[in-house]
Amino acid sequence: MPDFASRAHTPELMDGDDVDFETFHGCLADLAKVNRLTLAYRPTLAFLNRLRREGRWPADRPLEILDVGSGYGDMLRVIRRWAARRGLAVRLTGLDRNPWSQRSAEQARGSAGIRWLTEDLFDHQGGTDVVLSSLFTHHLDDASLIRFVEWQETNARIGWFVNDLLRHPFSYHGFTLLARLMRWHPFVQHDGPVSISRAFSRRDWTEVLVKAGARHARIEPWFPFRLCVSRVRG
Repeated sequence: MPDFASRAHTPELMDGDDVDFETFHGCLADLAKVNRLTLAYRPTLAFLNRLRREGRWPADRPLEILDVGSGYGDMLRVIRRWAARRGLAVRLTGLDRNPWSQRSAEQARGSAGIRWLTEDLFDHQGGTDVVLSSLFTHHLDDASLIRFVEWQETNARIGWFVNDLLRHPFSYHGFTLLARLMRWHPFVQHDGPVSISRAFSRRDWTEVLVKAGARHARIEPWFPFRLCVSRVRG
């Protein structure tokens, strides 16, 4: 049982190198259900809407969006529908180092036209307008997290947005019970609480941003139990 005073380092089952495709795909499909139920897309869409309101959306070309740790690709599919309803042009790319992620995303309905890459983010060359991530950063150790923020500062021309969990005991115990009641995938039942224990507090993020030289980034909570970090270039 974590004490929640600091991040846990318990490994998640889905990060194992020996996970077969069917198991990984089943886990991702159920995680998409979790994302819908827990309103996980709202913070990211709000960030994109902020860019729109502030006139940061290019008028003469699509906005280029790179989703790091894209997994099942559900975030990008939601963004494409959101943008289409508003007449906004987007060019969407999902990047994940696990090859099962690309295969899962390509098989999902509504993925045509989205580019999927299997690559380590730190090997990815070339910038983009916006870097997004969702439920990704808690998979990183502290040193890699600092490096990721630095990487975003270098590669995101307009801005970046991190959508992740808030470490909290109520969330931990509540999700444990909910996952069992919903009979979600066994990996989700195990990894969900582990993810929460590996997640962040505002103090954690403040320290990371200072070390990464991104002091102007914004930290904001979102219901339920989300802690998001964003940066829009001035």
